[in-house]
Amino acid sequence: MSAAVSRHISVLGREAVEFLAPRAGGIYVDATFGAGGYSRRILAVAGARVIGIDRDRTAIAEAFDLVEQAEGRLTLVQDRFSQLDEVCASQNAPQVDGIVMDIGVSSMQFDRAERGFSFRQDGPLDMRMGQEGASAADVVAVASEKDLANIIYIFGEERHSRAVARAIVRARQEKPILTTKVLADIVASVVHTRPNDIHPATRTFQALRIFVNEELDELQSALHASERTLKPGGRLVVVTFHSLEDRIVKNFLNARASRGSGSRHMPDVERTAPSFEILTKRPVVADESEIAANPRARSAKLRAAERTANASHDADTSFDWPTLRTVMKGGRA
Repeated sequence: MSAAVSRHISVLGREAVEFLAPRAGGIYVDATFGAGGYSRRILAVAGARVIGIDRDRTAIAEAFDLVEQAEGRLTLVQDRFSQLDEVCASQNAPQVDGIVMDIGVSSMQFDRAERGFSFRQDGPLDMRMGQEGASAADVVAVASEKDLANIIYIFGEERHSRAVARAIVRARQEKPILTTKVLADIVASVVHTRPNDIHPATRTFQALRIFVNEELDELQSALHASERTLKPGGRLVVVTFHSLEDRIVKNFLNARASRGSGSRHMPDVERTAPSFEILTKRPVVADESEIAANPRARSAKLRAAERTANASHDADTSFDWPTLRTVMKGGRA
């Protein structure tokens, strides 16, 4: 087992798998495989089968030992988790018993300077989970000042987003912004924090990472794919680390668990029947011991639901935030 895999700990791993309730003969999807923390717990149930999905080829490559140990019960697929319904169909499992997903970047990616996710180690300004498409450096080089401000404000909830965007545009006119340290220094020049606060660049880096990897778009699409793929009685478990992510999951589940308000213009027979029953009235959070062992757990929220036998709802794939395609196409301004 590689050092990277062995030191990664899945946040709320025990709670997530308890809600998933794996059983012998069941088929489960670890939609954001990472280092396989959830998969290992599921595979501990004799006879359970796991389909692991990750867009990062490194995560797939480093888990071949686990594939061997699973003796045919673990299949790994390099793909986006938004495509989980197509992945499952390709694995002769169009309907599954459970899906678990951990939204965000893994500790392995943060720890490797060459991946460019962290400002704590100097490296190329990359941030791509799948190591393809536009990088964070590309976005910083091309996006207009207005787009940069919107990205940093919406995805990073950075109240100094306009000042950061101006500083980035001013700096890139002098020379390209190619490394994590250079960008972090630019942000720190206009965002000032008190001692013991988070690093000034934290929110800007978070925003760029979410934007480059289209994480919110992916999440929304993955939730719809899960609804189509789960069997009646199948469980969906989602762990998020950002308020926007949690809001998307909460709103999705609330909409799917509701029978609709109805009206005199819409007879009862035309109302959409609930496709999920919510299992967590409030999100599950990490306890103090887990937070002490893994500070990343502090912002984690777990929500779970069980699929009903009713038909899937129509998918809403409209996004109320800047998209990678439109921003990169728009160019500088």
